[in-house]
Amino acid sequence: MVLARYQGNRIRDFIESKIESWLDLELNRDKTKVVDLLQPGSSVDFLGYTFRYDRSIKGGVRRYLNVIPSHKSMQAHRESLRKTINRRYHRVPVVHLIETVNRKQRGWANYFSFGYPRQAKRKMNWYVQCRLIGHLRRRSQRPFRLPEGRSYHQYFKQLGLVYL
Repeated sequence: MVLARYQGNRIRDFIESKIESWLDLELNRDKTKVVDLLQPGSSVDFLGYTFRYDRSIKGGVRRYLNVIPSHKSMQAHRESLRKTINRRYHRVPVVHLIETVNRKQRGWANYFSFGYPRQAKRKMNWYVQCRLIGHLRRRSQRPFRLPEGRSYHQYFKQLGLVYL
């Protein structure tokens, strides 16, 4: 155990010295860490992504490197959407509001197209749809009614909302 710690520190020091000399950078010792991703439950958050080894979705025993949007980046995007779809913009036509939301959604989806973002995109679609439904309901003193025989999904699709 002590030997493994000593070797781990030696390896870390070796890697840090090589990076500092090769790239001519100074590493922040407080933020720099070496993580063994093969250990169960270990993950690394870097540039908005979470890197970790997970079991196969199909239920196999083999583990694969999984790259997903981090919880912090998803929370930041939800906060940005919340500021866009709120009561302050109740006078903005819904079509213009949806155009703004589409720009934000496309930008976020383009950045997080690497890895396996399908579940994160579903969560974002759900969040946007719930925010827009709430926005329509509180827009006026008269309650919003969907066109006959349509769902919210169909209505937003008709208005041009992009689903990721």
